[in-house]
Amino acid sequence: MRASIYKNQLSKTESNRKAFAVLLDPDNLTRESCLQILALSETHHVDYFFMGGSLVTTQNQAALISLIKENSSIPVILFPSNSLHVDQQADGILLLSLISGRNPEFLIGQHVLAAPLLKASPLEILPTGYMLVDTGRQTTASYMSGTTPLPYDKPAIAACTAMAGELLGMKFIYLDGGSGALKPISPEMISAVKRSIDVPLIVGGGIKTKEMAQTAYKAGADIIVVGNEIEKNPGFLAEVAEVLKSFSTELV
Repeated sequence: MRASIYKNQLSKTESNRKAFAVLLDPDNLTRESCLQILALSETHHVDYFFMGGSLVTTQNQAALISLIKENSSIPVILFPSNSLHVDQQADGILLLSLISGRNPEFLIGQHVLAAPLLKASPLEILPTGYMLVDTGRQTTASYMSGTTPLPYDKPAIAACTAMAGELLGMKFIYLDGGSGALKPISPEMISAVKRSIDVPLIVGGGIKTKEMAQTAYKAGADIIVVGNEIEKNPGFLAEVAEVLKSFSTELV
């Protein structure tokens, strides 16, 4: 039986241990680039691979998951944009409900289509309150979902939205600036959301420097997610791992 991703992360969150997820977009990876990231991830401290994207246009996902499972022990968690992107080779799936928007298709519609497959699968189901934040320009996620992101400078709205998600039974809250975000989510919003919930908080989008990673962790992120910057510069993975290590040292 697979170890519980959620139980392990909840234990980390309760003891204030931070985690790091690398977002792998199957549209942007080749076998060679994926192997390079895998090697770096094994050398440094990576807790999770999130696999998916807002617009998956290739058939690479299944082959890439298989490649990861053959070459790494790091859990692969699906980060799907719709019900077509379910792959039972993975370890778990973020069952995303877009609670920042009002489009029923992404609040419950796609979930209904996927439910029979997910119920019968070995995947660990991780209900996640997904919150898009306006970070300077429209992203693929906001365009494809047809929703308005949360205002960047309204942390109270984000906090109440996250609180509602937790009360509805979400096991994670995910604050995301979206792929290609011009700036990261503000520390004020991260802190406000973190204070309002007890479940683990994931933060991603626009994290391009180790200082930005450090700011997100300090503000309250339990897991930070980096994708675009690692695709462009795989060495950035080591920089984020160094920041994560500094937080671990502080706990000793």
